[in-house]
Order: sequence, then C-alpha cells, then structure tokens
Amino acid sequence: MRGHRAVLERIVRAGIATALPETCLPPFLPTPPRDGDVIVLACGKAAGSMVEAAESFYLDRRGLAPERLRGLAVTRHGHARPARRIRVVEAGHPIPDAAGLSATGEVMALARDAGAGDLVVVLLSGGGSANWVAPAEHLTLPDKQELTAALLKAGASIAEVNTVRKHLSRIKGGRLAALAWPARVVTLAISDVAGDEPSVIASGPTVADVTTLSDARAVLGRRGIRVPAAVAAALDDPANETPKPGDPRLKGTFTIVARPLAALEAMARQAAQAGFEPVILSADIEGEARVIAAQHAKLALDLRRSGRRAALLSGGELTVTVRGEGRGGPNQEYALGLALALAGEPGIHALSADSDGSDGGSGDATDPAGAFVDPSTLARAAAAGLQAADALQANDSTGFFGRLGDLYAPGPTLTNINDLRVILVSP
Repeated sequence: MRGHRAVLERIVRAGIATALPETCLPPFLPTPPRDGDVIVLACGKAAGSMVEAAESFYLDRRGLAPERLRGLAVTRHGHARPARRIRVVEAGHPIPDAAGLSATGEVMALARDAGAGDLVVVLLSGGGSANWVAPAEHLTLPDKQELTAALLKAGASIAEVNTVRKHLSRIKGGRLAALAWPARVVTLAISDVAGDEPSVIASGPTVADVTTLSDARAVLGRRGIRVPAAVAAALDDPANETPKPGDPRLKGTFTIVARPLAALEAMARQAAQAGFEPVILSADIEGEARVIAAQHAKLALDLRRSGRRAALLSGGELTVTVRGEGRGGPNQEYALGLALALAGEPGIHALSADSDGSDGGSGDATDPAGAFVDPSTLARAAAAGLQAADALQANDSTGFFGRLGDLYAPGPTLTNINDLRVILVSP
C-alpha cells in the first residue's frame, strides 16, 4: 500500500511542477517600458509565488530600478511569499473576506493611477475570483459572501459561479483593464478552468465578457437560489453589464503560461516511468464528484479485467451538492465515491487531489488536498466502525478518510492547475 502511495504522489507532483511560477512564468514576462513604471497586480493561490518570480525577473535579471516597480498581490490565507517591492496580502477563499475587500480597493486605485507610458502586468491564478472582491454599487461584502456560499453549496460549476460574480463586481469581467486604460495591460495566467477560457480564469478581470446579466439570473434560477432584493436589483441594472468584445479599453494581451493538459502529460510521463500505461481521460472533466467517481471506477474495473497495467489520469473541477453536515471537498468526495464503486477490488489504488494543496473544507491552508483509496479502504473503515455510504450521504469525506489516515495533506503548493486524479490499475 505504501509503495503505491509513493508512486501516486510522484505522479501528482509531476503535474504540479509544470505550473510552478518560478519556471513557467519568466519566459512570458514582458520587457519593461523605456520610461514608465511596471505595475504588477496579482490574485489567486499562486499570486505570492508569481510575484516572487516577477520581482526576480525585473529586479535581478533585467536590472529595473526598484522605484520603477510597484504593485499588490492578493492570495489565499497561508499562500503568501516574501516580496521586496510588491506587497502581498492574504485574503479569504472560497468565501471572500474583509482583507480581500480592502486590498482590492488598492488594486483598483493602482490600475486607475497607471499612466499611458506604464506597463500593467496582471498575474492571474485560480482562486482570484474570491481574492479580488469589489461589490457592485449598493451591494455589501456580506451580500457577496452569502451568495458565493449558496452557489457553492448548490453545486454550481466554476463557470456558473463566475458568471454571477462578474455581474456583481467593479473589477471582474474586464473592468480592471478598463480602469487601467490607456496604460498597456499584459495578462499572464495559470489556468485552472475547463477549456482554459480566459474570461473564466479569476472571472476575467482584463478580458471582454460574453455572458450577460440575463445569463447570471438564469444561473440562479437553474440552481434554485433565492437572493436578497439588493442582489436581484443589481442583476436587473444595466449599469452592471460587463464590457463586451470590441471595447477599445480592452486591447491588452492575454497569455496562459501553464495549462491543466500539460500537467496531465507530465503525469503520464511519470506514470510510464513507474511501469504503468498512461491513459489520459481529459483535463476538463466537470460534474458531480460522486457521479464522476462511479464512471471512473467502471473504467478502472474494465482495465483490470482486460489485464492491463495502467494509470487512469484526469483533471478538471468537480462539484459537490451539499446535503449533509460533514466536512469535505470535491476531491475527497470523489475518492469516497470511488472507494464505494470499486468495492475493495484488488489491484486498484488511487489519489485525487487539488493541485493547490487544499480541497474545500474551512478555507484554511491546513485543509487536506484530497485522499487516497486502496483495496483495503472499505474493510479498514468497517473495522473502525465507519460506513462509507453513510459518510457520503453526510458529505463527510474528511471525517471518513481522516479516521483511516488516508488524507493527502501536502500543504500549500503555491500554484493551482486544477484537480488532479490518478487511478493505478494492476492486473
């Protein structure tokens, strides 16, 4: 069992390594302007490490005078890195908090103050939608907090959540670039979303938005979410529509510096080195965690029966419709659903993990990233007086795997390339 866990960890870490900012970011950082300043604005779980890489590039490699480099980064609690010129603020995720609200106001002021000769470098990573919070007029931070919590509890996809967020914000959906205009804006992003869609990564603060107020209202209706009168009024107000394609203020460039598919390809190479035939399912899988787990269990069982020694690899962002009172996250719930569907089948070991090092839970940096599954999972649980089906019903995957010592808790990885899943199948 321990040998398989070491292999699983190595495979997952190979994927995470493709998105570490010190290696993936520098080749894309733009040359500083001749006379103006470089203003770095960053958000998300990789914001601290992206700023660290950017400072090294501009101050050490390019010799930029320190007084010409300024900016602000907002990252998740526990994900900060030491910086020399660019202040790093820790804030709430997935629920925004007062620290994020205050820091976002400063980010917007920096963008507004940028001159035509300045270069604004925007560094985006997963989690940025929660870190940069600037409620639309007449809305409050509690309004945004309650709505975000309701969307997550209802199992809304990240695209759905961000469609709503963009229309209740003064920074998302292209509005940051509009504030910085006419300064040159260069956006570099680590993708954590299906299809690597720029307008979804961190809610697309520097790109045009094709979704509408009507789309946002439709998400709430589809998910059965009733909102306060202030939120409903904001979603009916044409002033809250986002900048659209063709807006002259959104002429900056947008480049993705790390993609989930590249992470899976690196994982495939690591799996092959370990003697497993890599089988990449997709980097963009979305859906209810327990449902996807059952589908993947069937694939693993089919591979085993055919006598193949293989590694099933997948990425994407799963969701959980919360009905119970337990603790967990999509990766842990996937692992629990997988264990139930495999029913102790010999020769199958798995790890499902959020690449940022934390999967759901309280939003604390010490939360587990995911969980391991092996042929003994259900038997060990029964011996400990645990019933996997009951734990799944209660959405208590953290409690279940915690009792078994099967949680995966690497701590913050300082990047985010979405969820990574590995199922090793031996004949």
